[in-house]
Amino acid sequence: MLALTIYYYFIFGGLTILGGVMGFVKAQSKASLIAGGVSGALILAAAWMVMSGRVQNGLILGLVVSSLLEVRFFPAFVKTKKIMPAGMMTGLSMLGTVLSVLALVFNR
Repeated sequence: MLALTIYYYFIFGGLTILGGVMGFVKAQSKASLIAGGVSGALILAAAWMVMSGRVQNGLILGLVVSSLLEVRFFPAFVKTKKIMPAGMMTGLSMLGTVLSVLALVFNR
């Protein structure tokens, strides 16, 4: 479970950064660039923390960032019904939340 979560954090973090860059390129949104960059970097930091032995701290960081992104994007997805970016980020965030909780529960 822990290895799967680490791999997922790397994928999720990279996609989040890429989404922020795409938001900036398409809409000139500096907020998307900053939010995507910071969120993605925090998720990548969570993966690094778990890999370097600070498992609990990394998983909690991954859980917090995933949950915050879920809170941000789920209402937008419900409102717009658009897959990009709200739907994709909602799904990625939900999966990040679930994997983080499962890894915390089963890695005691």
